[in-house]
Amino acid sequence: MEIRPVLPAEYDEVGRLTTDVYIGDGFLTLGDDYLLELVDTARRTREAEVWVAVDDRGLLGSVTFCAIGSSYREIARDDEGEFRMLAVSPVARGRGVGRALVELCLRRSRELGYAGVRMSTMDKMTSAHRVYERLGFTRVPEDDWSPIPGMTLLAYQAAL
Repeated sequence: MEIRPVLPAEYDEVGRLTTDVYIGDGFLTLGDDYLLELVDTARRTREAEVWVAVDDRGLLGSVTFCAIGSSYREIARDDEGEFRMLAVSPVARGRGVGRALVELCLRRSRELGYAGVRMSTMDKMTSAHRVYERLGFTRVPEDDWSPIPGMTLLAYQAAL
């Protein structure tokens, strides 16, 4: 498995994968406004870093890393990185793809000299919560928030 920046030729595929995962896992439904943000990989690459995990069979997953100055940052402090929109193909699950993408975000934060990493996750993304906790992330309940009525996002942080 290789982790690298997304290529322009992969933008559509990354957008499809991300929306398919969020819909397929029951986190969003067709018609949710957030799907427009998830599918727009070109915009994400202009305003953040989009990374992909690939192997000889194709795209396994992706994540958006938000450095200081990115419009995609939501809860990170001035000395922290943030990541969003982690998606792993159902056929690639259990192979460490999600873990590798989160580790990439931790590594990028270290490279940039940040003190830590923060992220928000839907309360029902319990499998992802376990990955984050195994990698040293802890809950920050005072930073939990709701972007729209009925949706709760849980905050996590990791010190570097």
